[in-house]
Amino acid sequence: MRALALALAGLVVAGCAAVPATPDLQDARRAAGIADCPASSDAPAVAGGLPDVTLGCLGGGHSVRLAGLRGPLLVNFWAQWCDPCRAEAGHLAAFASTSTAVGVLGVDYTDPRPELAIEFAQLTAMTYPHLADPDAVTKAPLQISGIPASFLVDADGRVVARHYGAFSSLEDVQGWVRQGLGS
Repeated sequence: MRALALALAGLVVAGCAAVPATPDLQDARRAAGIADCPASSDAPAVAGGLPDVTLGCLGGGHSVRLAGLRGPLLVNFWAQWCDPCRAEAGHLAAFASTSTAVGVLGVDYTDPRPELAIEFAQLTAMTYPHLADPDAVTKAPLQISGIPASFLVDADGRVVARHYGAFSSLEDVQGWVRQGLGS
């Protein structure tokens, strides 16, 4: 009986050694060229602003308090498993790479596979910072019924425009931002 127990223990140890270690997601995010998340702010929450919740940076790192963010800032909720999110990803990446006046922040929403989200962000050149909301804590306060969903935050921290569904082109994103900011 003791020999059987030792043999089983040996198999368990050998089996464990064959399982690859989980990659460090923070290192994977950096290797993908994805920017670090913005610093949290102690700025007060504003009426009509983002909810006063704190989300972690996709892949790890420091957390960000949404209510402390100020714009102009486009905040896009997405997930790697979401086909419309995949369709608009290139347009958002193009906007982020060409816009000097408006920042972009992604939120990986209800996504059980952050490693796939990082891989997808890299493949689509979404190198702007991304937060993670795996438990959908923003769903009720932002009235998110589906993704993609985008919110435009002004310099005072107010949400001045909402866009539910995928953007169809870079020009679609630019027009929505211009209209939302009144410029």
